Order: sequence, then structure tokens, then C-alpha cells
Amino acid sequence: MDYPRPDRPPHQPLQGEPDPRAAILARIRERIVAFAASRSAGASAEDLAQEVLMLIHEKYGHLDRLEDLLPLAFQILRFKLMAQRRKAARRGEYDAVDVHEFPPPSDAPDPATVLERKELLTRLMGGIGRLGERCRELFRLKLEGRGFSDIQQHFGAANLNTVYTWDHRCRQQLLEALGGSWDAATGRGRP
Repeated sequence: MDYPRPDRPPHQPLQGEPDPRAAILARIRERIVAFAASRSAGASAEDLAQEVLMLIHEKYGHLDRLEDLLPLAFQILRFKLMAQRRKAARRGEYDAVDVHEFPPPSDAPDPATVLERKELLTRLMGGIGRLGERCRELFRLKLEGRGFSDIQQHFGAANLNTVYTWDHRCRQQLLEALGGSWDAATGRGRP
């Protein structure tokens, strides 16, 4: 039986002697890479093998038999594969789709919506142009974002309810100028 010499650790050979632990780790490395590649690790199989071997070297330097190192290496590899899968799931890499196959939806409106809005704007501008001076000024102030109290001060109205009444009458006049409906195609809805 070979007993380790007290002047050196059991896994370090003397000068000129081949290192049996290095040969064992090389064989284990080949098996780890093959196993990781077969478990869909793909390109990262080499990296996983390197991480496993570094961990064995740092934490399990006292082990030097194949019977001890092989099961340990595969257990570490399984833990690393599970951690890699959890990380990919957290990042959404499993649900990812190719942007060339399924381009992301655009924020821009489709051409039909743009055309409808243009037509509505043209109709509204034409209808507002046919209204009286007070109604045009009221709509202008509302489009600037002014509140009814600001509009009351602008016109010098005695009561806020007067401005509400003017607003209601102006909207009714605009609706009549547009032909009785806000939507030209279906005749439904209000702005």
C-alpha cells in the first residue's frame, strides 16, 4: 500500500512523476463535456466543464480517486445545469421569439386609422369654420387646455353656468354643421 509522504499533499506528484489526479480529471472533463452537450447546454458545455473542474480543484482537492470524483463531478454538473435553466427562465430566454420571424408591433397607427383621423380633422375644421366667432374662440381656448373658469374670465361672463351653456350650444351647432353625426361613415359616437 502507498502511504502519502508527510512532506507533500497526497495529490501532488514528485518531480518527474506523472500526476494521476490530472489524468483522472482529464477523463472526467471529457465525460462532463459530453454529458452537458447532450443535455442541451450546447456551446456552454465547455464552460460548465471548466466551472465544475475549478470547483473540484478548490473545494475537493483532498479527493484523488476516480470513484470519488466522478459522482461528485456529475452532481455538481447537474446543479450547474439546473441553475443555468433557472437563470434562462428568469430572463425569458425560453419564451423568446426571433424578431425577424415575428417583428414587434409598431406603435405607429395603421394607414387606415391615419386616413380616418385626417378626414375627421378636415370635417371638424370645415365645421368649426362655419360657426360664429364666439364658438370658434371657445373651441380654440378649450384646445389650448384652458378650463371653464379661465374661459369665463376670458369672455367676461358673469356666471360659470353661462360658459357651460355656450359650450353645449356650440357643440350642437358643430354637430349640425357636420351633418348630424360625428362619424361620417356610421353616424355614431361623440368626440
